[in-house]
Amino acid sequence: MHKLVIAFLLLPQLFVACQRVQESAQTLEANLAGQAPACTQQAPAHNAVNLLFQSTDGGQNWQDISKELPADKPINCFLAQQGEVFLGAEDGLYRKSSTGTGNWQKEYTLNGNVTSIYSNQTGLYAYTQDDRLFQNISKDLWVPALTNMNNQMFRNIFEAADKTLFFGCDNGIFKSTDQGKSWKHVYDKGWMIDMVESNGVLLCTSQEGIMRSTDGGEHWEVVISEGGVGIQVEVIDGGFAAIAYNTTSETRRVRISADGGKTWQAIDAGLPPSADIASIKQVGKYFFCGHPKGVFRSADQGKTWELVLPKVGKKVFNLTVSGNVLYAVPQDAGC
Repeated sequence: MHKLVIAFLLLPQLFVACQRVQESAQTLEANLAGQAPACTQQAPAHNAVNLLFQSTDGGQNWQDISKELPADKPINCFLAQQGEVFLGAEDGLYRKSSTGTGNWQKEYTLNGNVTSIYSNQTGLYAYTQDDRLFQNISKDLWVPALTNMNNQMFRNIFEAADKTLFFGCDNGIFKSTDQGKSWKHVYDKGWMIDMVESNGVLLCTSQEGIMRSTDGGEHWEVVISEGGVGIQVEVIDGGFAAIAYNTTSETRRVRISADGGKTWQAIDAGLPPSADIASIKQVGKYFFCGHPKGVFRSADQGKTWELVLPKVGKKVFNLTVSGNVLYAVPQDAGC
């Protein structure tokens, strides 16, 4: 009888202990279910929207192709070439077929914050926030490049038709005729960021505006100077297009040249004035302009413009072209 009384008195404690064991087991099971194995890399978010748009019909229709990109990491830079699209983000570089098939693939041999991507005859280059330049040797294999220029604040790497390399930095322009083994300082009056070439004429953006060279980059002359800096240069049918900042109107002006960059004609009268116009591109018969109000299109060489892709928040569209495909990335305004 005494044993029965003791057992009866202990019954509530045993029930509580059992309940606690059950709750601990359930908690442990839930925790284990929510943990990934230590060797598994966390996958990027797959619900991104409004990061990258594509048009295959001259800007008439647009498709959001942001899916499979990390939704929480904005795009720093982008490039489309030879059937692929490349995007630089805080956690590295992503590539995807420009045909619209397949998913975004991350380049796991190029880590870090990729801020710039460049395409030349010798291949792709990528620049990271920790001031390192890499060259793409083969798919998903990136190696340090031009390490003898690490003491310069990098801005651009451009390869001319004759395979001459131009290295743009805060200290001007360096030129190499031996694939980067040695360099000649050909311009020292401030930075150079953007460079293009057509029919032996080189154009680049600079602190002085838009500059031109006809002797392989040995000497440079300013061809657009409005008190502000050069923003972008682009090759178009029969000539060049350029964007420069005008300090009088406090706007970015868009111009084209049909004589190799000697003289220029404004084509922005039909665009809303803005200090943040980002890019000018040509696809077929159309000009496209990346603008804080969206993407504008002109079918008459810039005489009139129509809005074909509305703005996304307070971003400005930067544009790139691969063949007849146009890409638009909404980014923060700036140079």
